[in-house]
Amino acid sequence: MKGFLPEKQPSKTYSISNNSLDLLTNIANDLPKLLLTGQLQKQINHLKKNDFEINELLINKKPADINLAMRHLSFIAHGYIWGDVEPHKVLPTVIAKPWVQIANELGRPPILSYASYCLDNWYKINSDQEISLENVALINNFLGGVDEDWFVTIHVVIEDRASNAVDAAGQIKDLDSEATEGEIKQELKNISKSMREVNKIFARMPEKCDPYVYYHRVRPFIFGSKDNPDLKSGLVYEGEFKNKAQFFRGETGAQSSIIPTLDAALMLKHSNDSLRHYLNEMREYMPPKHNQYIKDIESKSTLLNLISDSKVLQSSYDECLEEIRIFRSMHLEYAGTYIHQQSQLKNPFGRGGSTITGTGGTPFMKYLKKHRDESQEGKYSKD
Repeated sequence: MKGFLPEKQPSKTYSISNNSLDLLTNIANDLPKLLLTGQLQKQINHLKKNDFEINELLINKKPADINLAMRHLSFIAHGYIWGDVEPHKVLPTVIAKPWVQIANELGRPPILSYASYCLDNWYKINSDQEISLENVALINNFLGGVDEDWFVTIHVVIEDRASNAVDAAGQIKDLDSEATEGEIKQELKNISKSMREVNKIFARMPEKCDPYVYYHRVRPFIFGSKDNPDLKSGLVYEGEFKNKAQFFRGETGAQSSIIPTLDAALMLKHSNDSLRHYLNEMREYMPPKHNQYIKDIESKSTLLNLISDSKVLQSSYDECLEEIRIFRSMHLEYAGTYIHQQSQLKNPFGRGGSTITGTGGTPFMKYLKKHRDESQEGKYSKD
């Protein structure tokens, strides 16, 4: 696997046209204007139950169309839930039915996840040039603007830069006792070099994403219904799940497959606690193909045995963990700057959500510190 971004750019339009899909596209694309003017909920509430009917997509089963519908429905649904002063606790059938249908087709929960928010939500401005922060833009967003776009495109470019590390993880999975020191060292070098590029991109987050704007304008739309004090009773999908409230995690970077893949290849273990259970739960929100890739590496990697007698390889291994530690340290720093510090300020715009839990519904500061520390503890050299 060459990274987790789709091989082709995500679609902006469906391969077929009908009234339902045209309406779905128009509302998704107009979302910033509808949220700004307070018209989204009114428009959705005036629709008939089957106005977003997607049966033709489910029959054709074209992956690009299926992913596009999931993105459209996820953005519209979250705009509907979080676009008013108080969250809407019941999703009307017109959104709930097709959202559940398309989510089932993809093998993911009906909630906005990292896959729809980031992996399937970008295009290159100049198609003949590589993915970069100067050449990637978002297709769909909530309120829009520099800060929201920059926050997501940073993650798109990170996914691109991590592709060599992801590929190397797959190669490590297939190495056995006959592998030479040079072969093993090369794959470890590919991981550390790739993650070094990731960290360069991640370090640019503050350039165009202001913490205050992120907390009050970007973050509120990506929360879920699980462990969320604003939706204590869950979210009802009208006509689905026997009308029983559901609890799903919100969009979070923990749903990216990069770090779990590298943890698996490097055999970096997390202690058996709530953090580990949470990370395993996040896999349910990943595209099943990505989840399976991680599982395959976990079950087959014997890297620690292969490097047990080589100081050279242990040094290369430590270089990989150091880049992962740097990544997790930056993540921890941003959590403090973009969330914890902002929670102490007055909020004239709207709610930024819980100050203790992240968008995925977890005590993020505690977890991120533990991520970082375990990356350091896994090194052969503790210096």
